[in-house]
Amino acid sequence: MTRSDLVEELANRFRQLTHRDAEFAVKSILDAMNDALVRGHRIEIRGFGSFSINRRPPRMGRNPRSGESVAIPEKRVPHFKPGKALREAVDTRTAELESQSKP
Repeated sequence: MTRSDLVEELANRFRQLTHRDAEFAVKSILDAMNDALVRGHRIEIRGFGSFSINRRPPRMGRNPRSGESVAIPEKRVPHFKPGKALREAVDTRTAELESQSKP
């Protein structure tokens, strides 16, 4: 699902929202999540999952083309951990779809 798919789904589900309002709502939510992660905060959405920042320490890597060692600096990367309800829903729905597709 892409961002535009999410906007379409929101606009279709809530008929009182115009397409522009749905687009603004999705953009606002994603911007707020982005800002929170940049500030180092953790985002928890009950029943869905949590977003946090993981630190990757500096390390020595290798250039695959030349074989020479390369210093890779420290990085902070976003991390998503799905909630229990999401994991169970995905597992159940995936199993149902697989059993329906088998003859």
